[in-house]
Parts: sequence; structure tokens; C-alpha cells
Amino acid sequence: MSEGEQAKPRRRRGRRRGRGGPRPAENNTETPPDADTPPSPATAAKRRVRPRRVPDRMRTVHETSAGGLVIDGLDGPRDSQVAALIGRIDRRGRMLWSLPKGHIEMGETAEQTAIREVAEETGIRGGVLAALGRIDYWFVTDGRRVHKTVHHYLMRFLGGELCDEDLEVAEVAWVPIRELPSRLAYADERRLAERADELIDTLQNDGVDALPPLPPSTPRRRPQTHSRTRHANGSEPGKKNGHGP
Repeated sequence: MSEGEQAKPRRRRGRRRGRGGPRPAENNTETPPDADTPPSPATAAKRRVRPRRVPDRMRTVHETSAGGLVIDGLDGPRDSQVAALIGRIDRRGRMLWSLPKGHIEMGETAEQTAIREVAEETGIRGGVLAALGRIDYWFVTDGRRVHKTVHHYLMRFLGGELCDEDLEVAEVAWVPIRELPSRLAYADERRLAERADELIDTLQNDGVDALPPLPPSTPRRRPQTHSRTRHANGSEPGKKNGHGP
């Protein structure tokens, strides 16, 4: 061997590890999963598909009530006319004045319910003259959505004396008709009082025959739910209710 050949380093034959090519079989530590081996708890949790939560659907019920605005002195001057109101005390201790009303029972028409509820809640008797209007609203109670409809009538005072024997009523009173906008607690009923003013003018100027005819009403054939309502002001009347927020 010459001196030039001794100075050149020897090349190693073969490829270096890590630069491509298949790894030796003994260095491959990954093994395919065994179908007979159960997955670990962590893997099973990832694979578990959570069921979609179906939101609870509230049951919707429909309730119908009726009541009336009873006026004493319809044949006299307007300044002497008074209306019968009922008062309930809310959770803040405030007296809230409203029109007497209640659920339409099975076999009753709306007019019959208005007469009965006025007698039960105020102690007086009234006769229906004309329809004032209808109040319609929604509320939620006991996991149900309740659609409430209340029919109101203009009524003439026929007799009796005011009394608050009804457990749901804290007080009853004759209120001058001019004070109704400031005494009634609910805007919907204040609008009914405005309608009553128009009907009273028609009654005094043109007579009872000039009043609009009563809408048709048929006896109720099914009982109602008689749910309890909690109004926006916090009051919670008993089984009979009907005034909207």
C-alpha cells in the first residue's frame, strides 16, 4: 500500500440510520390494537357519544274568564255614577283595584259567569248591558304556558250591598266613575273604562236599543284548569284570576 492510499480514510459501507429506509424490525415498538382487548377508560370516554338533550316542552292550556264593570246611577248625572271595584293586596302591601271576574264554569255562558262572579266577589247583583271588550295575555305557572282570555261587560246595578266575604278579595268599594283611570291598577282595564264612558253616553243619549248587540256566547262544555297566576307586580290571586299585567 502506498503512502497516498494510507492517507485516505476508509468509507463505511451501508446507509446511516435515521436517513430514510425502513427501520429494523426490532426497533418498531408500535403494535396494532388487538380487537379482543377492551379500550382504556380514557379512550372509551372519548369514543362515547353523548345523547342530545331534548328540551322539555311546556304544555299549553287555554283558560277563559268573564267579569263586569257594574255602574250604579246610570239614569242619573255622570258625576253621581259609581262603579264597583275589588281590591287585592300584593306582596309589597299595596292595594290593587280591579274589576271582579272569574273562570267560566262548565255549562255557563260568559254573561252568566260575569253576573255570578260579580255577586260572589262584591255581594251585589248586576245585569249585562253590552260587551266592553276582551283582554288576552300569556303567563307561565306550574310548568305550563297559559293563554288567558277575559271577557268584560258593562253592567247595570240591580241591588244588593257591597261586602268582601270572598276570601280572595281584601276590600270592595264604590268608586266614582271619573276616578277609574287613576284607581284601576292595570292598563288593559283602564282602556275598558274608557270604552264604558262611550257606551254610557250612547245609553243616555239614544237609549238601550242603541247599544251594540252582545256577541254570541255558548255554554262551556268542558271544565277548565283553574291555575294560579302570579302577575308582574308580584300578586298571587287564588284559584280565580283574570286581570292581565
